[in-house]
Amino acid sequence: MVSARKPGFTNQGPVSRLTVTSPVGNLTLFEAGGKITGLTWAAGKGLRNAKPTPVLAEARDQITAYFKGELKKFSLPIAPDGTQFQRGVWQGLSNISFGKTLSYGELAKKISSSPRAVGGACGANPIPIIIPCHRVLGANGTLHGYSGHGGIETKALLLRLEDAPVNG
Repeated sequence: MVSARKPGFTNQGPVSRLTVTSPVGNLTLFEAGGKITGLTWAAGKGLRNAKPTPVLAEARDQITAYFKGELKKFSLPIAPDGTQFQRGVWQGLSNISFGKTLSYGELAKKISSSPRAVGGACGANPIPIIIPCHRVLGANGTLHGYSGHGGIETKALLLRLEDAPVNG
């Protein structure tokens, strides 16, 4: 199995990529086999984009609409590479609605796990923003960790964009 920490690298054949400008920095989307497999912050200086695949073009349009406040739920074909447990956590993250948050403990209870294990799976999320790990908070609604570029500041920006409740 390929590491979930290397977005876009799968056993599904050729990987296409597209870099999109956003308020949280340049985001590089990866697609293989007709599905989004990864999202990273600026995967290389001077990265040139070929004509995007239809899936990457749709992902670009949805990311742009999300940051304009025009999209509340992504509807993209995704194939995050990870363990069965990680994929279960990521499915749980995808069920958290725009503008809503859960604590690590609340999500852990929903999937019969521990908060620490949920945090580890959040940190390994290969498709942040689209799989909204930024919607998971510490106890009492406090901000804790974010694996994306900019860390907690980026997490806070994403939650403010969604008008989500945050303490601290």
